[in-house]
Amino acid sequence: MTDLTPYIPRLRRYARALTGDKERADDLVQDTLERALRKRVLWRAGSKIDSWLFSIMHNIFVNQVRSAPARQVSVSLDDMEFEPAGQASAEGAVHLRDLLSSLGRLSHDQREILLLIGLEDMSYKEVAGVLGLPLGTVMSRLSRAREQLRGLLDGSLRTDAEAPALRLVRTCLP
Repeated sequence: MTDLTPYIPRLRRYARALTGDKERADDLVQDTLERALRKRVLWRAGSKIDSWLFSIMHNIFVNQVRSAPARQVSVSLDDMEFEPAGQASAEGAVHLRDLLSSLGRLSHDQREILLLIGLEDMSYKEVAGVLGLPLGTVMSRLSRAREQLRGLLDGSLRTDAEAPALRLVRTCLP
């Protein structure tokens, strides 16, 4: 088996996007690496090791989600480690905040596929292998995730909980 060190930054980035929390992401990466080392005899020489590692991470994450009570994924901009490509603007910061918030509101199935394809630059076929899904399922989930993300970002998609509550306003006429 090859050295796993070069894969850690990608695993950490994906784990951070999945969990929305630095500590949980680090734990997820550690669990992934531990399992990969323990199960290294299962890795097929000649296959892509990064896809194998992402598959392990996916399985661990799904097991954690199933065993834990439902929790809201929150992403804190204060904890994010990123370097802006150029001069940061207030508008750019607002767009980034909105994007991260909207990503956190997608279902974990949609978020996983969107991140693997968009962030990790994996092919549909690789994502299907990592997640153990048919190619058509990957394509349809990606399409729905993109559509929902677009709706969340442009404000046209709201959940019932986000709809403004009506309130009674009394006016006094003279």
